Amino acid sequence: MTTSITRRRFVTAGARAALLAGSAASFERVLGANERIRAGFIGAGNRGSQLLEAAAPNPDLAIVALCDVYEPYLKRESGKLGGEVAQYRDFRALIERRDIDAVFVATPDHWHAIQTIAACYAGKDVYVEKPLTITIHEGRRIVEAARRNARIVQVGTQRRSSAIYAQAVDCVRAGTIGKVTVARTYRLSNMFPAGIGVAPDSAPPPDLDWDLWLGPRPARPFNVNIAPYKFRWWELYSSQVANWGVHYFDAIRWMLGEEAPASLSAHGGRFAVNDARTIPDTLEVTYEFASGCLLVFGQYEASGNDALRSGELELRGTLGTLYAEGRQFEIVPERGGQFQDRAPRLEPQVVRGGESDPTPQHIRNFLDCVKSRAVPNADAEVGHRSTTFALLANIALATRARIEWDPVSERVTNHAAANELLHYEYRAPWKLG
Repeated sequence: MTTSITRRRFVTAGARAALLAGSAASFERVLGANERIRAGFIGAGNRGSQLLEAAAPNPDLAIVALCDVYEPYLKRESGKLGGEVAQYRDFRALIERRDIDAVFVATPDHWHAIQTIAACYAGKDVYVEKPLTITIHEGRRIVEAARRNARIVQVGTQRRSSAIYAQAVDCVRAGTIGKVTVARTYRLSNMFPAGIGVAPDSAPPPDLDWDLWLGPRPARPFNVNIAPYKFRWWELYSSQVANWGVHYFDAIRWMLGEEAPASLSAHGGRFAVNDARTIPDTLEVTYEFASGCLLVFGQYEASGNDALRSGELELRGTLGTLYAEGRQFEIVPERGGQFQDRAPRLEPQVVRGGESDPTPQHIRNFLDCVKSRAVPNADAEVGHRSTTFALLANIALATRARIEWDPVSERVTNHAAANELLHYEYRAPWKLG
């Protein structure tokens, strides 16, 4: 099996290059409002199965192909769909099908960029799970590929399609809670003492293509504490600040109208949990916006008690504090402190009516945009900017420095070594498109 993913695979110097003239593949079908979108899913594991379940009820979606390097996932999800879908181990075979309009990418983080960019150059629209990428360089390349090929790319930060979050955004931007100076959010899970466990390296299961799972990352022996799910605790393949933090960073910067931090620092390590992880069990990151606001993210995996009064994120304003989650948001009035009038500065408020999981609405928005060609709620640029927050946290922790960030050049301006972590060298022969 060849594993080359160069653009030549999809766009040769001859006739196929001509197919992409004018920024979009000429074999792209023009979909009518009532026509069914033909889709393939790359990644049928934990999140992939959830996306399949959320997407399948849409009457204008035909799921025609599944891909996964782990055969049991393919068989399981194909069975749920009646066994009438094509099954692939190698994602390139799925992407090359000309009868597929859209691709859903729900693979481990280190695969997102290669697969999304390849799909864009093959004329497919893409729904890609968060975090968008594992490096900041990859994120910018995805945005470029989407724009160059006129592709719809929706990133799986599903709160962008939440009705309750949209109302919270309007509330904050209208100045209801005053000037916001601090936003806080946390990932909490007490994994002490054993965490994900420790296991020796071993031979991979015969129904797992381990080399293809690793892809652009260095070759190494299989370990049950990496695949198929626990990769989230290994820095080469993911991180918890990326896995969870991106959702919250995206919602907070949406509310505040912020694009990027001006500076940040990160602190943490493996303080208590004795397992195979290569990421911290305790982490705290502080971002500073040029507008005058701090964003604090804590990943506490050695203690799980609530860090907030309620909800999953907190915005502290001069007039009140907002607590938001999927089903509701609450505003708690501020009172004047030292030398100030102690009267409440606004009326308390609770707004209910959201969804606990807006994934179905997010997928619906993607499908609508595939047909209308409108910009989706979590466009590639939106997802890239939100993912950048998480990836900068990993860079700040690795360098043990407060780093200053230029969002225009997308470079660290005060620490040369930090810029070396904006990307990494892929294992041959893998390349970005």
